[in-house]
Amino acid sequence: MFLYFRKVGKRKAAIKADKSSKRQAKKEKKAEKDPNKPKRPPSAFFVFLEEFRKQYKQEHPNVKAVSVVGKAGGEKWKSLSDAEKAPYEAKAAKRKSEYEKQMSAYNKKQESATDDGDEESDRSKSEVNNEDEEESGEEEEDEDED
Repeated sequence: MFLYFRKVGKRKAAIKADKSSKRQAKKEKKAEKDPNKPKRPPSAFFVFLEEFRKQYKQEHPNVKAVSVVGKAGGEKWKSLSDAEKAPYEAKAAKRKSEYEKQMSAYNKKQESATDDGDEESDRSKSEVNNEDEEESGEEEEDEDED
């Protein structure tokens, strides 16, 4: 009977450090979310779960764990027939259509905001930057003459 113990060498530690730094880099790259953007609509299951939670809390007032309620809801959802799921799917479809209307309005608002803000959109950024550099260069020459 032999027991093998695997040594974790310096390379393994270095690899683990690299992975954690990559995770941090990914988090930094994420763009900030717009608080005005409409929230995505819930699926039929989550519409069902909203009602199921209330019912479950009334029947089991002592249960505080969210996971227990979620598991019970999942089991109940699986046991429902298509006919029983239909009203929840209809509500979800209605919410989805409302969401799509809100998103189209939001996108139009975003486009109009970007159109108003980009007066110099015909010129590239490099052209604008070149002009700024030329102006600052002329000012520096004036200062040297003093």
